[in-house]
Amino acid sequence: MRKFRIPSVPPTINKCIRFPNDVVEEVEIAITGKQCTFSAFVIEAVRVALENLKEEENV
Repeated sequence: MRKFRIPSVPPTINKCIRFPNDVVEEVEIAITGKQCTFSAFVIEAVRVALENLKEEENV
């Protein structure tokens, strides 16, 4: 299983999505002082989640 790492800013497209306030606050705390945007953090989290799902399917 791949370990989550806070990413640098990748090229992105805009998508609108709603997050619970507490999740937004926790992500903002996690990226404070790092070269990472909210979007980049969420993208990396989704990539890791998708990899995890694929690994579970192959078990």
